[in-house]
Amino acid sequence: MKISCFGEVLWDIFPIHKKIGGAPLNVALRLKTMGIDTTIITRVGIDELGNDISSYIQGKGLPIGTIQKDQVHKTGEVLVTLDEEGTASYEISRPVAWDFIENTEVATKEVATSDAFIYGSLVARNDVSRKTLLELLELAKFKILDVNLRPPHYDAALLLELMQKADFIKLNDEELDEICTYFNIQENTIENQVKAIAKHTETSQICITKGGKGATLFYNNSFYNNTGYTIKVVDTVGAGDSFLGTLISKLIQQIDPQTAIDYACAIGAMVAGSEGANPVFTDEEIKAFISAQ
Repeated sequence: MKISCFGEVLWDIFPIHKKIGGAPLNVALRLKTMGIDTTIITRVGIDELGNDISSYIQGKGLPIGTIQKDQVHKTGEVLVTLDEEGTASYEISRPVAWDFIENTEVATKEVATSDAFIYGSLVARNDVSRKTLLELLELAKFKILDVNLRPPHYDAALLLELMQKADFIKLNDEELDEICTYFNIQENTIENQVKAIAKHTETSQICITKGGKGATLFYNNSFYNNTGYTIKVVDTVGAGDSFLGTLISKLIQQIDPQTAIDYACAIGAMVAGSEGANPVFTDEEIKAFISAQ
């Protein structure tokens, strides 16, 4: 089983420290811990921050041959602000190296030989990376969109195009409200909203995360729900990414969807209860956490 992830890698700059992140990388790292052969197609600057990212990724067991080096643009950074509840907001610098990911022979081969391809909406803010993404989507066997709405880096037309190309869409409840507004969907329950989006985009697999209230999964005309796990939130950075990586790793191995969403919600909660986007947990720790709820 092999999955390729496409998009931004960057440094999350917190008030008193910094962490390597970016949604596609966070998803890739979680997939790796779940035993999935994973790669990240991205671009960094020829600078200290870029070198540190490459070293970090290699140290986590991911190949670095798909990491492009940009001689003009610097490695990406994001200023992260946490509110009193640990919920993050982001100020994303631009233009940076991941805005200019090229469609290389290496990238083409990687996507063509993968069982699934995970991409986000943020990376499409720039014409260069967007063009590469759209070309790679034509090669992908199974396409997974992680909707990642970071104003002002998107528009309705782009979102619709990316969603229509996806076989699986993940978004949070706030993003669901915004997309329903875009598409003039006036249903008043999550289930009916999801069904309307599924019809609008011809996508049969959609997942909505609801923060501490769990998640809803629409999977081949059936709904699966988890109401969330109790956790003291430290910061929410990467929680949704780890949720997605875990959920996909289970579903692609044909694990029962309810078991998959329960496990994914547990890991998402545990990440929110830890510092940084990529804490590592043993299977025993995860099962113990679920059992203790």
